[in-house]
Amino acid sequence: MLSRWQLGLGAFLLLLSAALAWQVQGWRYERQLAQQAQAQADATTARLLAEREQRQAVEQRLEESESRHFKELTDAQQAQARLRDRLATADLRLSVLVERDSACTAVPAAASAGGVDHATVRARLEPALAGRIIAITDAGDRGLIALRACQDYVRGVRGY
Repeated sequence: MLSRWQLGLGAFLLLLSAALAWQVQGWRYERQLAQQAQAQADATTARLLAEREQRQAVEQRLEESESRHFKELTDAQQAQARLRDRLATADLRLSVLVERDSACTAVPAAASAGGVDHATVRARLEPALAGRIIAITDAGDRGLIALRACQDYVRGVRGY
């Protein structure tokens, strides 16, 4: 038969092994929780890095687009300024096609080999009117460039 001391020792060892098993299970559970938290942190970090790279790519495309549109606008403004200068110095005159029977003062185009009867008739525009036409086309060009810039911006932001 077992002595009291042996029974106490057996109970103590049983309690000790149960407590140790409990502690080991706790450590395992804590390790699993830590691994899950690390996996979530790694996934969040990867997602944030991908979003940052995507945002930087969009910003770079938008910056390139803005530079391109600025250059296009500057080139159009320079071309319009050269055209206005040529009109002002009488280096260039604008003219329009008119009907042959028109009553306005017409300047015939160069005569063709077939005769003058079928020649195209052109009338020169006054310099002030030509300047207004150039101003209108300049505003139209700037508007189209601005529209393309806006469209490119929206496409860039939407990721197209």
